[in-house]
Amino acid sequence: MASDLLKKPLKLALVQMAAGADKPANLQRARTQVLEASKAGAKLIVIPECFNSPYGTQYFPKYAETLLPSPPSREDSPSFHALSTIAKEANAFLVGGSIPEYSPATKKYFNTSLTFSPSGDLLATHRKVHLFDINIPGKITFKESEVLSPGNKVTIVDLPEYGKIGIAICYELRFPELAMIAARKGCFALIYPGAFNTTTGPLHWELLARARAVDNQVYVALCSPARDMDASYHAWGHSLVADPNAEVIAEIDEKEGIVYAELNGERIDEIRKGIPIYKHRRFDVYPDVSEGDIKYEE
Repeated sequence: MASDLLKKPLKLALVQMAAGADKPANLQRARTQVLEASKAGAKLIVIPECFNSPYGTQYFPKYAETLLPSPPSREDSPSFHALSTIAKEANAFLVGGSIPEYSPATKKYFNTSLTFSPSGDLLATHRKVHLFDINIPGKITFKESEVLSPGNKVTIVDLPEYGKIGIAICYELRFPELAMIAARKGCFALIYPGAFNTTTGPLHWELLARARAVDNQVYVALCSPARDMDASYHAWGHSLVADPNAEVIAEIDEKEGIVYAELNGERIDEIRKGIPIYKHRRFDVYPDVSEGDIKYEE
């Protein structure tokens, strides 16, 4: 029996790849890995945050591309056109991790995720809403806001034949409101291209994925870059998928590779029937964060 959320089973692939200083090489590496995932039967494929450049505030301006007006020219955004072509070649929905974006109109930079259809059409653009500004003494200090500006929309993408997914980036995993809004608006999965590091990763990466899954009884997928100890930023890796019962059903280590998982709507229905939190919420006691004046990218 088909689920109202996920209409038919869907094979998901998370491509855990490392990005170096050579943008064309990064784009080619992404193509190779996405096509490998496609050959394995994946119909929804995700690549990591900042897949076309090294991760770091010092790199964002150099690697930034102009996306508006859309579609941009190949000169303004080679990554846009590469992702569109790769999605079409793979005949799969492609969540294109994220790239640094520059807006000439506002003279601002954004951390931006592009999602494409199997025909190569742009379905959604998500600009990272919550910027990664942290300071853990003796461990790591990082401040995206030194260069980047925040986006201002919740991003929900309709995948024809399957259903809806919510998309957010990395640090946004820590904000349950985005996840709750997407889930209550009918998403069967929450997709996070992300680059937690070797300090925050072992602390909270899996914990947060499972928390967002159990909060909302949906699938949660985290797609990290592979770890490169020669880079200035050391990604945690460990791309994973948690099911609606908060069980980790697929995971990789810190090296390059592809994580696969079969998503099934009946699993969502089963978990929600057993523990019916969607029927038990008390919006007469507390507000529903999915209602009211919310800005969407759909």
